Amino acid sequence: MTAREKPHQNWAGLFNISFGFFGIQIGFALQNANMSRVFQSLGSAIDDLPALWVAAPLTGLLVQPIIGHLSDRTWLGRLGRRRPYFLLGAVLAALSLVLMPLSEMLVMAAVLLWVLDASLNISMEPFRAFVGDMLRKDQHTAGYAVQTAFIGAGAVVGSIVPWAMTEMGVANVAADGGIPDTVRYSFWLGGAALFLAVLWTVLTTREYSPEEMAGFGEAGLEANGSQPIRALASKAYTSCALWIAAGAAVILAVMAFGLEKEVYLLGGLLVAYGFLSAIAISMAKQGNTTGMLTSIVGDFSGMPEVMKRLAVVQFFSWSALFIMWINTTPVVTQYVFGSTDTASAAYNDGANWVGWLFATYNGVAAIAALTLLPLLARKLGKGMTHVIGLLCGALGFAGFFFIRDANALLVAEIGIGIAWASILAMPYAILASSLPRSKLGIYMGLFNVFIVVPQLLVATVMGSIMKAFFPTEPIWTMAFAAATLAIAALAMLRVRVPGEAA
Repeated sequence: MTAREKPHQNWAGLFNISFGFFGIQIGFALQNANMSRVFQSLGSAIDDLPALWVAAPLTGLLVQPIIGHLSDRTWLGRLGRRRPYFLLGAVLAALSLVLMPLSEMLVMAAVLLWVLDASLNISMEPFRAFVGDMLRKDQHTAGYAVQTAFIGAGAVVGSIVPWAMTEMGVANVAADGGIPDTVRYSFWLGGAALFLAVLWTVLTTREYSPEEMAGFGEAGLEANGSQPIRALASKAYTSCALWIAAGAAVILAVMAFGLEKEVYLLGGLLVAYGFLSAIAISMAKQGNTTGMLTSIVGDFSGMPEVMKRLAVVQFFSWSALFIMWINTTPVVTQYVFGSTDTASAAYNDGANWVGWLFATYNGVAAIAALTLLPLLARKLGKGMTHVIGLLCGALGFAGFFFIRDANALLVAEIGIGIAWASILAMPYAILASSLPRSKLGIYMGLFNVFIVVPQLLVATVMGSIMKAFFPTEPIWTMAFAAATLAIAALAMLRVRVPGEAA
């Protein structure tokens, strides 16, 4: 029987499919623009910020592959395959946003960041696969462009709310030096917006059933799900030993060279993955083809070639982004507003200006996703479009290293916004057209590993580098960000996009 095509989605359909991401990104924007401020307000020193931020990428590393694996295998009738996870994550994230500004101790804020990021990842991961589930291949670029536009719009809203609260007369400096009311009320409004936006997508979309997907020629897991596990069963344990040895070497290096203690986490993760891989290989050799561990490790080791090359690009791209999220507040407040005192008006004015900077790059991303990127992709292809986007971001970060005027920094954010739009759209459009439909959830979850690992490296290794060479000069982090985006652009030249000229 000839497979039939999925129905073409109009703009209303594209809107409903991705609107939930608007709320999710409000949550991420509030987190990214304000958590360093929250931590510093509760007594954290600037050197401790990377360690506190480790929670965010670590939860993504653990949660996204698991949620991807589960959502590929879920079907709850009218509630569907991906939407149950949208809803669960939204409820938990909204509660975390309500509780976060009530923190009175640093440890409470750090724990809530962990819970918040886990919840946002539970909602976010299936949204990437949802676009691939719902759209034909010729609409993938449009689908991820609309999703990126909502990400940008949500981030704009989340980033400027504290500033808007200040303009409305809400106190921007807490009398006791704690979390200001502007941040407190912003988090509460963000929690409500996140939940309602995700609920909109849940209520206005209907997922295709397994029978309908089969009719579209997109085979279920039973047709092709065991191949990576069979390949895993043929593997030796050598690679496992190498992972464990690499982790042990990192741990010994921390002890020998006095590196930041957070680097222990990196070594521990390498050792843990080595042991988990050994267990998965052993289970596969024994014929266990249904376990979550064997499935995830098997799919990870059997990634398609285009995904492996894109993974290198993602690694360097997200290294730069995480540097920006951790360090923009200390850089702007110290170099542009001239204050490192978290209780001062100058510091808090600078922190509010960071919200405007983040709003600018996200606003640019929303516009670029719907206009510039589709135009470039039609003329130059998705691959070269991504190269150009990444180079624009490198120029933007380089501008931070030289610019000392608050308004002029907005120009640098234009380049970063173009890069951000491309990072959010192009790799996923390439992957969605290249991966087996029945494994979109797990592969999108595993692709997140190459977003999370560089964040962990930034949060651990970067702290050691800065403490050793630039202990009171956080501006150098922006030079690192510019360099890593330039490397990402070079790596993108090695990616061969299916259907595009080499």
